[in-house]
Amino acid sequence: MPRPPGHGPGFEVRRQKIIDIAASLFARQGYAATSINDLGRAVGLAKGALYYYIGSKEHLLVEIQSRVMGPLLGRAREIAALEADPLLRLRLLSESLLTIIFRRLDHIWVYEHDYRSLSGQELETLLGQRSDFEALVTGLLTEAVEQGSFQVTELRLATLQFLNLHNHTYQWVRPEGQWDAAFLSGEYCGTLFRGFAAPAGVLPDVEELAAAFKRDRPDLPLDPEAQWEPTALAS
Repeated sequence: MPRPPGHGPGFEVRRQKIIDIAASLFARQGYAATSINDLGRAVGLAKGALYYYIGSKEHLLVEIQSRVMGPLLGRAREIAALEADPLLRLRLLSESLLTIIFRRLDHIWVYEHDYRSLSGQELETLLGQRSDFEALVTGLLTEAVEQGSFQVTELRLATLQFLNLHNHTYQWVRPEGQWDAAFLSGEYCGTLFRGFAAPAGVLPDVEELAAAFKRDRPDLPLDPEAQWEPTALAS
């Protein structure tokens, strides 16, 4: 939402804080069950003042969805474009997805449960972004099949297996728990890759490749919200 003319520098800071609080409320109570009055009380603003910052309740939902899909899809496209083994790129994409889940649990909850409350062009845009992300996963799986690493007969099913294993993590994970995004990504991908492996294929040590990538390219963080200007990575 562009800043309207005449607003001071504190406007955007306050607006972002309101979005944070809205994500927390929607995650706990549900989007439909949370009223503008509820949100106003939580942020300490009357209804008129609240609308001044957010425009509408639906726009808040759009902002929350965008905080997830915008950086995640951008990072996924950068990872998919690297000149590297498709298994390494799947592993990097996995960690990037899990990183934003850890970072924005409230947002992910709203993203998964309340996106159907959007309508019209906003819903169409979000569904298109989801489809684009799935297509990137399918593309990497396809490359792994074509190079002989994976034996997958149903690419759509394999894509859903990859996504479902990751996407439900938000329901139980604790950011300060014993596992972080890198560890879970290694475990998830290890399980999936062994299951997808072609009988005669020899899988590379993907964890070794991932560790080398992070060591050699510290300027390319897997955090979707961090700055990253990738260059080609030799396969």
